[in-house]
Amino acid sequence: MKEKITAIILAGGSGKRMGGTEKKQYMLLAGKPLLYYALKTFQESCVDEIILVANEQEYCRRELIEPYAFDKVRNIVAGGKERMDSVYAGLLAAKGCSYVLIHDGARPFCTLEMIEASIAAVQKYQACAVGAPAKDTIKIADDHNFAIQTPRRSAVWQMQTPQTFSYPLIFSAYQEICQKRPEGITDDAMAIEYGQDVKVKLILGSYANIKITTPEDMTIAEALLRIRQKN
Repeated sequence: MKEKITAIILAGGSGKRMGGTEKKQYMLLAGKPLLYYALKTFQESCVDEIILVANEQEYCRRELIEPYAFDKVRNIVAGGKERMDSVYAGLLAAKGCSYVLIHDGARPFCTLEMIEASIAAVQKYQACAVGAPAKDTIKIADDHNFAIQTPRRSAVWQMQTPQTFSYPLIFSAYQEICQKRPEGITDDAMAIEYGQDVKVKLILGSYANIKITTPEDMTIAEALLRIRQKN
């Protein structure tokens, strides 16, 4: 029996750091909503279905799903108060799959190669996450912003998405953290690290796989999109 692979795309955030009144996932990048680019990549990938986590369900159907024929989007579910709640809502809607990829809808430059590498890795390791080695020296600061430690740069990665897991593993992890509500869970790999006896394999992504968070990021995204379109 073929193993079912589901992608959960998160688009439930408020985008406070972007400023303005429009949520960042719906801001236009080259004439299309930012969320379009992540949906398009996963639509063209080998995943079997997409669960979209967004609070503007009707907008997403009218402006994205129907016009661009994203027929792999099988469900649109509302997000929660925090990221962990939104992921858990997506996981509940994804019941029955074997593996799940969790991706930020505000990352428009995920590639088919990243998705394929993630699926190959998760089938071997149960948990993997896309990232890139840090280019800069990283300092650990104390509560008063004094540097107290410098981790070895070659061991430091900047995490990205998609992050991919065996469904039973990640569902169990999120059941636990949504119940206990620990502070500081900022990505899905941390949910595994919090209470599961499984190591997360790191998959090389791309420095172009940025998350749009501030207005400056949109300027960078426009430049990256022009380069991608030329190639």
